[in-house]
Amino acid sequence: MIHDVTELEVYNRSMELLEQTYGFLRNIPRSEYDTIDQLKRAAKSIPANISEGFAKRTYPKEFKRFLQIAIGSSDECVTHLRTLYITVPKHRATTQILAEEYKILSKRTNKLRTSWIAD
Repeated sequence: MIHDVTELEVYNRSMELLEQTYGFLRNIPRSEYDTIDQLKRAAKSIPANISEGFAKRTYPKEFKRFLQIAIGSSDECVTHLRTLYITVPKHRATTQILAEEYKILSKRTNKLRTSWIAD
């Protein structure tokens, strides 16, 4: 039985990706401020929604709804990274790596969402 959100692999991975994303964004030119801001918001939204949903896990539909929102935010991160791939060519390798990691996170979160059964 899971008692704390930090026991969820998807939560921990989302926090790791958040840290990596923030580190990466320090190297992006200020001319891309709007994309940087949107990417930060989406990346922060993922663990926040997983955590909020986990708090409501005794109601499986609610937990699954928050996990679906987290998946949407993860997919949004992929899109913002694809934008940076186009607009900041010198960081293409890193944008591709991070985008792939967010895709994996989306898949894992979806797997948790589809398999969740209340305790």
